[in-house]
Amino acid sequence: MDERRVYILKESRTEISRLQLLSVFFEEESVYKIYLRSQVIHQLFENNEDLDIDKLELFHVQFTSSVIELLRKIKKNNEKNVSLLYDEIHLNEELMERMNNTVFTDKNFKLDKQKQTLKINLSLRKLFQVLSELSTEFPFSKNINSFSSRYAKDFFYHISPEQLSQLIDFDPKDMYIDVNASIQKKLMGLLCKYDFKTEFFYGLKSGQLIIEVYKFLDIDRHFLFFPSRNLFLFCDLNVLKDVDWTTNLSEKEKIIQELSYKNDKLESSAAALKSYIPKEIIDLLEENYLKISDINFLDHLNNFDVQANILKAMLKTDLF
Repeated sequence: MDERRVYILKESRTEISRLQLLSVFFEEESVYKIYLRSQVIHQLFENNEDLDIDKLELFHVQFTSSVIELLRKIKKNNEKNVSLLYDEIHLNEELMERMNNTVFTDKNFKLDKQKQTLKINLSLRKLFQVLSELSTEFPFSKNINSFSSRYAKDFFYHISPEQLSQLIDFDPKDMYIDVNASIQKKLMGLLCKYDFKTEFFYGLKSGQLIIEVYKFLDIDRHFLFFPSRNLFLFCDLNVLKDVDWTTNLSEKEKIIQELSYKNDKLESSAAALKSYIPKEIIDLLEENYLKISDINFLDHLNNFDVQANILKAMLKTDLF
């Protein structure tokens, strides 16, 4: 076997190996069929020394090299786009990690609701004592406003300014008004009757103003605490009919959940994009496969320059 024949067969195997790797990468039927057909063509020349070996070289030059270059360009472009998706995924993960480090979880909220309920009940007992003794002593427990400061942004429900106005509206004649706090007389009476046994129900916010709503344990009645005025009033839940009570996640937890869902979609998109080949190019590859599958293709090998030019033109397009 002459040296030129050995060299061309060796280069042919190299080209076919490159094509095989690309067929595995793209997992596209048309690419795999071209790879298999190229193997058959190579084997034909390798097993028949009487065939003109230059035609095998011409076949690879006119066709295989252009297909490989085209697929490599698509692969490189896909990898660039996939890299952008993974950059976004990474940024989302960093944001989720930072938020997870600062988020107040539902478990924290439930635990601190119990502590806040205890503070309110103790404060109301103290307020009753202060009012009874006409004292000027401050009735509220230490750090009573820290609960709302911590959780209002994430766990309190939004209400309109109009709803807020309705909830905190009162007639001064119905109130016990102390230098440190104001409370409806009937509310204080009911609190005394049921031994100040209440629990935190939910929090409301309108802009920067917040309201804490409490429920009596033994009866279906509610009252509110308006910290900015140290005000206690019965709470009419009918005012809040249009409030959406369905969400039980904090704002940060919802954002983390949304980012996680988005990352799942980006992961799926990245997996699909990695091996994506535009339909126009798949159609072209199918057309070329049909040509090289023609039993008489060797007789028309010199015409492959037309098809090769089409492939090379594809290399310069913006289809991908």
